[in-house]
Formats: sequence, C-alpha cells, structure tokens
Amino acid sequence: MGEAIASRNAVLICGGLGGVMEAACRGAKKAGGTTIGILPMASPDKANSHIDISIATDMGIARNAIIIHSCDGVIAVGGKYGTLSEMAFALQKGIPDVSLKSWIPDSSVQSAETAEEAVSLLFKKIKEI
Repeated sequence: MGEAIASRNAVLICGGLGGVMEAACRGAKKAGGTTIGILPMASPDKANSHIDISIATDMGIARNAIIIHSCDGVIAVGGKYGTLSEMAFALQKGIPDVSLKSWIPDSSVQSAETAEEAVSLLFKKIKEI
C-alpha cells in the first residue's frame, strides 16, 4: 500500500509504529516516498525505521485526531478500536475513507480487497471532492 501511495507522489501519514504502519512505510520508502509518523508517546525515537518525519505527541490514542486532521484521505487496514476512532474522525470531518479488511462504520466507506484497490478507490474519492 505504501508503495502505491508513494507512486502517486503522495505523502504517507500514519501512527509511526510497527505492524501495518511499518509495512506501509517500508513500501513508501521503497518507491522513494516520504513518510510521517505521528506517535502516541513523548519520544520521537520510538518511530519505526522507515519514518522520515517523527512527530511525538505524548497524547496516546488522542493522537488519532491529529493524524486525521493532517491527511486528505484514510485507508483503514485491519485494526481495532483505534482504527475505528480514526475512521470516525475522518467521517466527522468529511475526509474520504476506505476500508481494507477493516471496519465499515458508514455507507460512505468503501471496502477494498487489495492494497492497490484501496489506494485507487481513495484517490478517486479525493479527486471527487
């Protein structure tokens, strides 16, 4: 997914930690992209090694609001309640939201089966705004 985002000359913004976030950042860096991690803790050193710009918030999950207010669109991948809260913030703000094997909290959230499909759907939704 990160590779597909970077190939469209977009910046990848995420929570900056491991798992799906790290995998997306790794892909973005592979494609020459820029990555921003908005971290829940006070230390910027806790970001994954593929983050270019590390923003330490010391806000825990409240940093989800910062992530959403910093982006043009959201792709939710898997996740638990933190992912759901990010999707809810996006819906409240009118930011395009795509689900990849994640929550579908609203009929405006489209579901994708692959990372490439999720990125394509999101960029199409962003252009429509």
